[in-house]
Formats: sequence, C-alpha cells, structure tokens
Amino acid sequence: MEHAVRQMPERQAFYEKIDGENLSALWNVLGALITPEPKSACQPFLWRFDAIRQHMTEAGKLITAKEAERRVLILENPGLRGQSKVTTSLYAGIQAVLPGEVAPAHRHTQSALRFVLEGKGAHTAVDGERTMMSPGDFVITPAMTWHDHGNTSSEPMFWLDGLDIPVVQFLDASFAEGLDDEEQPITRPVGDSYARYGQNLLPVDIKRKSKTSPVFSYPYEHTRAALEQMKKSEAWDACHGLKLRYTNPVSGDYAMPTMGTFIQLLPKGFSTSRYRSTDATVYVPMEGKGRTRIGDKIFDWGPRDIFVVPSWHPVSHEAEDESVLFSFSDRPIQEKLDLFREDRGNA
Repeated sequence: MEHAVRQMPERQAFYEKIDGENLSALWNVLGALITPEPKSACQPFLWRFDAIRQHMTEAGKLITAKEAERRVLILENPGLRGQSKVTTSLYAGIQAVLPGEVAPAHRHTQSALRFVLEGKGAHTAVDGERTMMSPGDFVITPAMTWHDHGNTSSEPMFWLDGLDIPVVQFLDASFAEGLDDEEQPITRPVGDSYARYGQNLLPVDIKRKSKTSPVFSYPYEHTRAALEQMKKSEAWDACHGLKLRYTNPVSGDYAMPTMGTFIQLLPKGFSTSRYRSTDATVYVPMEGKGRTRIGDKIFDWGPRDIFVVPSWHPVSHEAEDESVLFSFSDRPIQEKLDLFREDRGNA
C-alpha cells in the first residue's frame, strides 16, 4: 500500500486551507497508518534482576511503601521512554515490599498480574481474601477489586507487576480510588478461592459477570508439577518446548481478559525454532539459564531477569540448563479482535 504522493504548490495550498478546519488528506499518511507489517518503536531489551534489586534496596531507604503507595521501578522500553510502557500495550514494573510494610489498599479499572520473583511470607489481599506469596506464584488482581500487599516476614519481597495500563489509557476508561484503611477487611479464609474453583470443581450455582478467573492465585508448586508430568511424554514443540497458558476454570478462556499468561519448560540443551507473533511479549526466566535471539540481538539470561520481544520480531531460545520461563502478552485482546497472527519457523 506504500505509494508516494507528489508534492505540488497547489496541493500544499489546499492542505494548508483544510488544516484550519481540522482536516487532513488521507493520501499523505495512508502508508504510515496501514503498514505492510507491524511497526512500532518498541525494542528488544533485557533488564538484570540483580541490578534492579540493588536499586530497589536503595529506593527502600528513600521512600516508604505507604508514601509511594506502590514502591515500583517501571520497566520502560528504550524505544518508548517517558510513556511508562514495556510494550505499546503493556506496563511492567518491579515492586518491593519490605519487612513490616503495607502497600495500602486501592482499586482501579486496570487489571494487574503479579509474578513473584524473590522472598516468601508476604501476602496479597484481593477482594476480601489473602494469599501468601512464594517465588514463581502468579497472582491476579481483577479490574476494580480492592487489593493491598503486606510483608510480615523478615526479608524483602520482590515481584513483577504487569498491567494493561496503556490499553485502558487508550480507551480512556480509567477509574481509581483508595480505601480509608491501609488494609481491606478480610472476609474469606486463605485458600477459599482455590478450594471453590481450582480443583476441577465449581459451585453449582455460580453466576459470575467478571471475565477474570476467580482463582486469583496460581501457586508455582502446582504449575511446576504440571510441567514435570508433561515432560515425561517428551512431546516437545519445536517453537516452545512445553508451553501452557493459565486459564479461567469457569470459561476455559485466558485467566485475564486483556493479558495472556504463559509458562514454558525448555530442557537442557534445547534450542527452539524461530518464531514470531503479533503479540509483543514480556518474559521472565524462573529457573535455569540460557540465551534468546530476538532479530539480530542476543540476550543471555538467568533466573528473574526480564526481557521483552516486540511484535513480529523473530525469536528463538536456547536453554543452557533446564529452564522455566513465565511470559505475558496482549494475545487475548488480539485473538478476540481477529488480529493475532503467528509465523512458526518461516521468519
């Protein structure tokens, strides 16, 4: 669809005339609006968790969780600086809650995921229920649900925050409010949601309007056990190794309506075939070490590092040790809008 439109004095005069009435000519911008392939400023990049931990430790001495409301360092994509974006549609940050701290209760339209990186013994409360947090756990905060975080352990807690902030911002649909108290009232026992919805059983009279999973905490020990069991069949996918998506047990759909979350296992020495897809993806290795090629860039990674693969960039992974990678993207939105596309090995 790319074509050049010749510039002529009479045409320029016409453009200047209609500009005063907030009009412009499509033929001058059509090639930039409808591109032959995905095109954005999003760039491949990797953040080292050890460096982030060091910065977060310093931040912990400078500002409290209460004053900051959320003590988070935003992972800003180098091609999208100043926009608080890790991809064009997603936000990501690393949050720290120190021993004895409470990140006060609030709620907002934006949906959030937590992927625990380090520490054990802190908790997140969501909609009247607490869940204890351990490394590798995936925790959901659905849209407009009260949530707060607390740390009663003796060690700092670190986790990855992923939110659909850019999507909600684009749609101009943001609402948020705080609670008068730091912590919300707890009305259900620990493990209540998992008991009701996480055992291949559902309450007989369930009537839920929310499209987010009612299981808001997916423990890593269960996720890892599932991967270990699947490993016995050795049914390795050439592009993904063993890859699972977290689901909503009520509908079988993605666990969150705007963000897809995934976990994959790569055996030692495994090299994936090149793959590309339209959903820009954020990866976090939980175990192992290896390297990933994104286009012409190669990133070596270890546990808790974070890296981003932009839309339609060819990607391949090589596992030096047996590795487990968590990832998230906007794939649920793209699939529902018939926009998602993938290319397995022909990049």
